Amino acid sequence: MPIVDSKTSKTRKNYTIEELIEAANYMRGLNMVSLCAAGSGHSGGTMSIMDIASALYLHVATHDPKNPFWGGRDRIIWSTGHKAPSLYLALGMSGYYDVEEVVKLRKLYSPYQGHPHWVKLPGVEASTGSLGQGLSIAVGIALAAKLDNKNYHVYALTGDGEHQEGQMWEAIMEAGNFKLDNLTNVLDKNRLQIDGWVKDVMDIDPIVDKYKAFKWNVIEVDGHNMKEILDAFEKAKSFKGKPTLIIAHTIKGKGVDFMENVAGWHGKSPVCEQMERALEQLGFKDKKDILDKDKLFKKAEDYQAEATKKLEAKQPKFSNDYFWNRMDKMKAKMDATRKGFGRALNEVGDDERVVCLGADISGSITISDFYKDHPERKRRFLSMGIAEQSGTGVAAGLAKEGKFPVIGTYGVFAAGRNLDQLRTTVCYGNFNVFIVGAHGGVSVGPDGATHQALEDLFQICGLPNMHVCVPCDSIETNKATKFMLFNVKGPKYIRFAREATPVITTEDTPFRFGQANIIRYRGEKDDFIDAFETKLASDYKSENEDLTIISCGPMVPEAMRAAYILKEDFGIESRVINMHTLKPLDKKTIIQSASDTGIIITAEEHQVGGFGNWVANVVSQAKELYRKPMVMGMIGVKDRFGESGKPWELVKEFEVSAEHIAQKAKELYDLKNK
Repeated sequence: MPIVDSKTSKTRKNYTIEELIEAANYMRGLNMVSLCAAGSGHSGGTMSIMDIASALYLHVATHDPKNPFWGGRDRIIWSTGHKAPSLYLALGMSGYYDVEEVVKLRKLYSPYQGHPHWVKLPGVEASTGSLGQGLSIAVGIALAAKLDNKNYHVYALTGDGEHQEGQMWEAIMEAGNFKLDNLTNVLDKNRLQIDGWVKDVMDIDPIVDKYKAFKWNVIEVDGHNMKEILDAFEKAKSFKGKPTLIIAHTIKGKGVDFMENVAGWHGKSPVCEQMERALEQLGFKDKKDILDKDKLFKKAEDYQAEATKKLEAKQPKFSNDYFWNRMDKMKAKMDATRKGFGRALNEVGDDERVVCLGADISGSITISDFYKDHPERKRRFLSMGIAEQSGTGVAAGLAKEGKFPVIGTYGVFAAGRNLDQLRTTVCYGNFNVFIVGAHGGVSVGPDGATHQALEDLFQICGLPNMHVCVPCDSIETNKATKFMLFNVKGPKYIRFAREATPVITTEDTPFRFGQANIIRYRGEKDDFIDAFETKLASDYKSENEDLTIISCGPMVPEAMRAAYILKEDFGIESRVINMHTLKPLDKKTIIQSASDTGIIITAEEHQVGGFGNWVANVVSQAKELYRKPMVMGMIGVKDRFGESGKPWELVKEFEVSAEHIAQKAKELYDLKNK
């Protein structure tokens, strides 16, 4: 049944096969414009699934755009949340909103997040993004329908690489066991994932035989043949006694020749010239009456201008605009901390004990730099696919036999998805496994909440035997990687960011694992780095500063910039501590600084307290401070999830910029000295 009026049960609109094909093509064109306007996103998979999305939302599923939460609607779960633009376009085409609104994709405050969030956008049935979870949600919804004797149908949209996650097979087993004939899983089998061909990374075939063994009905179709797609959906809905899998054989990047069957277009958006070529190939050249890209870009730009105005109105104000590289002086070089990790592996990877385990985002987190210039090392690079939990257990097995395994993925998955494996297998066994938590903090940007690691320090620092380092820039990341890999015995976790952040150390800057550095502002210079002096805490003598800012990771340069603001605007002297090692924590330096200055501010790109609570614990238990007056504040994300936006927008939106540190510091300074 197509789109209906839930009050009258009348059909709102019928689509012919030709109209569905035309709609899918139009959605592909809007997709290219939206991704280009966003400057980020996933081109390949959004293009491969568009025919399925058109068929499902415009012809197959029963739903009412005017009544999104109508109880009689069919439920559609996008387990592959990175294909969110296809979902948004399908909802827009269905009438939930003006489909052209999707050009606000991935922008700050927009409901069209990098991965779908059902709280923000009616029509979205579940918030997804961490692969492998959506089919389980669909199983639960289908079970609820059975328990309540309701006849709605449940559809899950999954990917082939996603089937490397163990949770997928638990859900598949459950659906077959419970005979959920009100559930259809559509597998978008485009054969590619980020690290390459699925068959080469971690082969999931023979997928038909596997599903049948788990008591599923299986249908295979050409995922770009609209008649075959519609016939398959009809058969699936009428099949009784088993859940149905529709395997849709598709082409990643369908419709654009330079995107088709190219793994590199998985998580990449087109630039303007590429978008123009794509629109021409899709048949939209000189068809402004159908798809007016200039009007769409104007809509996106106007929205961005309003979002920027709203954001800037919330920022603390000082005598100058002290933000990075806004002035003629105090210029900072930018480089991503993840680059330092990749360089380190490239430099020391000849050691035969080192084995790297990739989890499908190898290039993004730079773990593939281990073998990129050294093909002879490729045999020691294991592509584990999208399977963080098992990969962690494999790493433990390698460590048990004397290898130095390095397993890396986004911090949300490295710390959260496999927390039990880290706790029970790695830490309890005290195995020498090096865990990489990449893309930490909000500065990962437009991917949104599901991919922004804001809780990983809570999860990781609480594990016994774990060693934790959060280096401040790419150079310190390089040093920390090498030291931890060869000199720290037992479980170890390094956290770094995706976005390029200021370089504030040099090769000569001291780095001693387990001991903090103290940084002092010495006066304005042409280059930001030259305006500061850095010493090991053990070599530092108090200068009777007014307050102490303790930070880690890319928040260290923010703390330094806050010290600059405080001195120039208020004459306040700040002691900045780079606490790159969180476990073991340099308690002596914390206590000494609390005693010397009487004011402590912690700064973290994390839920507030993940780092700050450890510092507070040291301060509260230090007998040396019992009779000394002291005030303390924390800067961090305030108990909220992340969202899509440009990296530096989110640093401001989540109130972790230097301006917010300086504001808090001035507040505490005034409180203590009034």
